[in-house]
Order: sequence, then C-alpha cells, then structure tokens
Amino acid sequence: MRLIQCSHRGQIRSALVEHEQQVRLLDADTYTLAMRAIRSGKPLSDIVEASMTEDRLDYQQLIDEKCLLPPLTHSDPAHCLVTGTGLTHLGSADTRDAMHAKAKADESEMSDSMRMFNLGVEGGKPSAGDIGAQPEWFYKGDGNCVVAPETPIPVPGFAKDAGEEPELAGLYVIGNDGTPWRVGYAIGNEFSDHVTERFNYLWLAHSKLRACSFGPELLIGDLPRHLEGSSRIMRNGKTLWGKPFLTGEANMSHSLANLEYHHFKYDNFRRPGDVHVHFFGTATLSFADGISPQEGDRFDISLPEFGRPLRNSLRFETDNTTSAISSL
Repeated sequence: MRLIQCSHRGQIRSALVEHEQQVRLLDADTYTLAMRAIRSGKPLSDIVEASMTEDRLDYQQLIDEKCLLPPLTHSDPAHCLVTGTGLTHLGSADTRDAMHAKAKADESEMSDSMRMFNLGVEGGKPSAGDIGAQPEWFYKGDGNCVVAPETPIPVPGFAKDAGEEPELAGLYVIGNDGTPWRVGYAIGNEFSDHVTERFNYLWLAHSKLRACSFGPELLIGDLPRHLEGSSRIMRNGKTLWGKPFLTGEANMSHSLANLEYHHFKYDNFRRPGDVHVHFFGTATLSFADGISPQEGDRFDISLPEFGRPLRNSLRFETDNTTSAISSL
C-alpha cells in the first residue's frame, strides 16, 4: 500500500495510490491517519481503508499543477525533525574514505570513516534484544528544510556543492506516551555539500544543513530486504549522469532496527506529537564521479517498489547575506 499527500481545495489530504495514473482521496492528512491508528491500536492500512472517499484524482494532473506534498508532514514545521545516518551501506566506505583519507605514516592506519564503517560491519546487525554498534549520525534541520517532490531544491549562496544522495527515509510519528511509531518508508534525496565535507571531516555537520526531499509516495508495511533503484541527473532533457544503487537491509552494514534504536534512544527525540524523517544512508554519489550539478539540473531517484520517482530540480540562490545580529 502506498500513499501520497496533496493540496486539494485548500486542504492537505492523503490519497491512496490505486495505479500509476490515479489516486483515491482519503478524508484526512497522513499525520491524522497515523494518530488514528495509534489511538485505535489498528494497523495504518486498516485506517486507510476506513478513510477512503469516493473522490479519485488524476496523479499526473496533481504533478502538473504542483499539488504534490511530502507524504508525511506536521502542521508546525518546528515539530518535524530531519536527521540521518551515514556509512551504513556495504560499499559506502569507498567514496567516504577517499574523501576523508589522511596522510598515513603506516598502511595499517585507517581513516576515521573506515573505522566507523568497520564498526557497522562488525556490530551493526545485532541479535534480537541486543544493542549494536552506534552509527554516524547527523542533523539536517526541521520541517522547513523539506521541499516537496517535483519542486526545486534551493542551494544557499555560501554552498560549495549541491550533490544528491539517493536514500531510503524512515517516517515516524511519536505517540502521546512517547512511543515512536514507524508510519512507513519513502525514497529520499538527502542532499549535501560534499565539497565542504571533503575539506575537513569536522565540517560534516555544516555540509548536512541543507534542504532535502522525500516521496512522492509513502510505502506502508514491510520493506523488502533487497532494493535496486537508479539515480540520475538530467540536464537540458538529457541524462548527464546515472547509476544504479542498492539499498535495503541485505545491502546494509546496519539493520534498520539498530539505526532506529540509536536515534530514538534520546529522550528529546521521543517528544509526543513530533514527526521524524530519518535518512538511512547511501553508497552511490555523482560527486564521486566528478559531477558538479548546475542551475536547472534535475535529480531523478527511483525504486520500483515505491511507485513514481522522486524528482527535484536545482535552484541556486545568489543572496549570501545573513541577518545582522542585534544586541539586547
């Protein structure tokens, strides 16, 4: 079962994807449906079936009229936290190690990236009930950093790079008792400034404070262990760069449960009513192939199990100023 969210007659509404060209409108947004499921103790799929209306909408028309929204949102963006983990996929260390490798006096000395990756390989998939290795973790922002599918991703004037990161994103709401509930999964473009990150690994935190996108569809239910998709950059209607990418637990050094544990173990990430968007990492970047995206380029990220691809163009901002600081 897959859902989208859209703007419909001035309201945010969720809709069930019936097929590639048609969605069936539901009577509320995804957040409201998730809260209904929590309160009732029923699976979200049951709530979706009970919330169907008779209204069916043309999927492509929603795209053309720019009515698509991220598939899960909070009415107050400050109550949506966007975070992620890195070095989680088999093969993800290769690009990162090349970016962060330091001069080695001894061939046995590993970069910090490779050490972190090896921690995941050795202990990222613990037995049930055990706690596994802690992954790399980063913060991207609140809900204001999320842009809708089919809309441009803004690049700040101070940025050095504007690179895609094709990933899975886990979408969550926090129940009234502080319990995190996974609503489902979506395709994500975590989007980072890899030039800033490469200059010094301690600038990783800065490189992640950028916009991002996820969707357009929310997958409800079990996630396949093996997922194979494609990531492309389109320029002037032609493919500038493209590669397949693998994700799902069969291609990861960490289990999803381990990544979720190490995020939600913090009390302040279990605040009742909040939404969380958590990116699970990638091993495929155009930056590794020397690509420098430009104004108007479009990122296309697709996974067949998730329906339509996630597509966003790039918009470079020229204003490099910040608000003046005032003293009280």
